[in-house]
Amino acid sequence: MFGWEFPPFNSGGLGTACYGITKALSQKGVEINFVLPKNVEITEGFLNIISANLPKTKITLVDSLLTSYMTNESYWTALQSPENRQHSYSSNLVDEVHRYAEIAGKIAATVPHDIVHCHDWMTLPAGEAAQKVSGKPLVSHIHSTEADRSGGRGNNPQIFEIEREGILRSDRIIAVSNFTGKRITDSYHIKQNKIDVVYNGIDKSEFEEEDLDSRNLLGKKIVLFLGRLTLHKGPDYFLQAAKKVLEKNDDVIFIISGTGDMERKTIENACELGIGDKVLFTGHIRDKDLRRIYKMANLYVMPSVSEPFGITPLEALASKTPVLISKQSGVSETLRHCLKVDFWDIDEMANKILAVLENQELEECLMTNGNAEIDKLSWDVAADKIITLYKSLVPMKI
Repeated sequence: MFGWEFPPFNSGGLGTACYGITKALSQKGVEINFVLPKNVEITEGFLNIISANLPKTKITLVDSLLTSYMTNESYWTALQSPENRQHSYSSNLVDEVHRYAEIAGKIAATVPHDIVHCHDWMTLPAGEAAQKVSGKPLVSHIHSTEADRSGGRGNNPQIFEIEREGILRSDRIIAVSNFTGKRITDSYHIKQNKIDVVYNGIDKSEFEEEDLDSRNLLGKKIVLFLGRLTLHKGPDYFLQAAKKVLEKNDDVIFIISGTGDMERKTIENACELGIGDKVLFTGHIRDKDLRRIYKMANLYVMPSVSEPFGITPLEALASKTPVLISKQSGVSETLRHCLKVDFWDIDEMANKILAVLENQELEECLMTNGNAEIDKLSWDVAADKIITLYKSLVPMKI
């Protein structure tokens, strides 16, 4: 299995999904060699913790600068640091992806395996290289496409071609939602019968251990945005809705948790809208702080322009916080006990935020029923579907 981020060294949902899937597969007896770019200082202690949680998984580290949601610009910045100049890293992001693939082929030649499973565009060439060496079936797990990540700004032609080639060469494709499956068929002209939809899951226990009920900690109603501050996550729509809410109810605090290429612009937008004193920016948070901030909120809002799935609403519901989600998201296919809105409909978004903040019965109904509903979305369910897919490719091995 090839990935490019893994908790606790992750900045988005892909790392969370890789861990959840790997843990569930490992506990069901599937032996996994998870190949990961070593883009941070990973200690032996970290590997010991991982091996305790993943009894059938070995982590293989590849010396590479690749990291989650990397762009050509961020790769070049990383390359300029003195410690990185001493390594044989490639001069640009795409070349480094192919260098990673060359190493992947060497690993595949020495590590026995029955399936090659890769996650998203950065690892598709690695999956192809492993497939070429071993002749084993290739499964491509698509958590987002270049069309999703570009957010309407136009595809990067190099990344688009890497994605297209990898998807075409795959024996099976896993899409995280029907929304994503349709995007794959439309963008790459793949037959629907080659695609299996496997929804992401949630481990509720991770969000139930925190006993502190932090709601009203600030003495005001709290609305939360948590995610990368980038175009397709819709932070600008969140702020526009916040302004409309505050025009009718000034006793609300909006919290934005996350970092990204739009961070500075989002902070400036809050000031330009005249609501800077009502919006708190926390930066990127994780672990205990992540669990506590979900519990602080009266409502979690995910206004994504294009969201292949969206794990954060599940985390909010596991924390017993109601959610308002974009209809342009894969997770909207799985949830009934939540509020939904078109990302561009700022008036409706504001009205639904106000409805939850001003109607305690509605808030409690969404909280209780939403929390119960996510029981059906577990990593065990996802793992069972993936194992069934594996068996269809190597029926005598699993």
